[in-house]
Amino acid sequence: MNAALLIALSEAISDHPFHVQQLRKIVVALAVSGRLDKREESLSRDELLVMLEEVRASLVAKRLLPKQKQRETVTSEQLPENFSDPSSFIPLGEVARVEKGKSGIQQTTSGDYPLVVTAADRLTADHFDFDGAAAIIPLVSSTGHGNASINRLHYQEGQFALGTILAAVLPFDQAIFSARFLFEYLSAFKDELLVARMSGTANVTLTLGRIEEVPIPLVPPAVQRQVDELMALCDQWEAARVAREATRDRLAAASLARLNTPDPETFPEDALFALNALPALTARPDQIKQMRQTILNLAVRGKLVPQDPADEPAEELLRRIAALPWGKKRKLSALELDDDALAFVFQLPSGWAWTSVDAIVRPNETVTYGILKPEWVADGVPTVRVTEMKTGVIDVTNLPKCHPSRAAKFQKTKLSPGDLLISKDGTIGKTAFVPPELEGGNITQHVLRFPICDLVARQYVRLAIDAPVCQAWMVGETKGVALQGVNVGDFRRMPIPLPPLAEQHRIIAKVDELMALCDQLGASLTTADETRSKLLDALLADALTPIIIDDIKEAAE
Repeated sequence: MNAALLIALSEAISDHPFHVQQLRKIVVALAVSGRLDKREESLSRDELLVMLEEVRASLVAKRLLPKQKQRETVTSEQLPENFSDPSSFIPLGEVARVEKGKSGIQQTTSGDYPLVVTAADRLTADHFDFDGAAAIIPLVSSTGHGNASINRLHYQEGQFALGTILAAVLPFDQAIFSARFLFEYLSAFKDELLVARMSGTANVTLTLGRIEEVPIPLVPPAVQRQVDELMALCDQWEAARVAREATRDRLAAASLARLNTPDPETFPEDALFALNALPALTARPDQIKQMRQTILNLAVRGKLVPQDPADEPAEELLRRIAALPWGKKRKLSALELDDDALAFVFQLPSGWAWTSVDAIVRPNETVTYGILKPEWVADGVPTVRVTEMKTGVIDVTNLPKCHPSRAAKFQKTKLSPGDLLISKDGTIGKTAFVPPELEGGNITQHVLRFPICDLVARQYVRLAIDAPVCQAWMVGETKGVALQGVNVGDFRRMPIPLPPLAEQHRIIAKVDELMALCDQLGASLTTADETRSKLLDALLADALTPIIIDDIKEAAE
């Protein structure tokens, strides 16, 4: 692979950070397997070993390096997956010094020198511990709690300080082994080479001795220099990608902000721009999620479809709900928003009205939570937990069963098809409708059952609860320490922006249309990512295939 081919590949795949990492791994794999282009005559394996031995002997003679102990030869079991020739590898301790950092991160005074820590960004120090190029390896697990993992390695040049929980890999001679090449190689195969060597129970760590045992490929210096050049190109692409994403994020944030707080005078132009630019603004799944929230926000503000003066006003709809045959007559004044709820409201279009959750329940029912401390049995009442509704659709395949006698004590949350369920504890604000097959089932105490009045469009109520205004209400009303949640009383008084019934149905249709567009964008992103990943996987598999022995001999001659 040469720089021109790498540049061509980058044009297709550099928008995803993982793809740039894969490109780096491909370059390293090509170098290790002997398939990278050679621009000058390469040293043979034996010549490299002789040069390394001479350098080590010189350093020992100058007392710059302790006398080297005899190291065990590399075995095939120690190699990264797909590499099978241990004779082409030597232990890291034979090409570089591995030294622990000398600066306590919390105790170090800020200054003019970079202080390398486990985080991506550098701190500063008033002193330096090392002077030269080095690959930096964390010595402690990035997750802890008995799990072995390393988020990232670092490459550092010049004078720098190093935290005591990291180690510097300093080549004996940069002309023979490049610190940048070692960094890229160790980063590309960190799970197999480094994470696999970590040990411990509560504190999972990596020792200097185990780092020195890591197998290093005998790659000629000329090939290493080519790897360094290609990695510099990857650095440029990564910087360009970050800048491009930052620009896209700013444009998307500005466009969505103008829609989320619409200006009546400029809203049509703002909305037209955002919709036309939608594909360009949504290059990542998180951006599509933001767009979905903006669509819901516009829907509940009356900005998604036009109002029709002929529609029955929402106030009249609320009066008809109040006039239904309730067991106990309810006054509209008793269901009006309190001062806290009024602080959340905004100006609604003509014909709309603010109401509360409690004002639009089915007659003689109320919103309440489910079974406290359910008694699980093999055959009983199907019971929905928050776990089964995280995707917005209730997973009925493996619902737990509650003992019928325990479930019978919670008849108010006995499920009917079309009831809206809302998660109230832990994961707050997830919604899902009860499907017909769950009739007669129940819910746990962490879920609310909202029996919506038949005079209101259930789908509209759900999208209103999914919208930012209601989600913000629930977040603002959370209580608890170990498990935060929303009290049922606070949910009942949550403000709901209610349009006329006819407009509710128009909003539902428009939201469905726009969400389908978001689905298409998401699917196209997924398909593109899958295609790019398959391309990279194929290239990596090819790069990991070593050249045949005859080719090696020919190159050596």
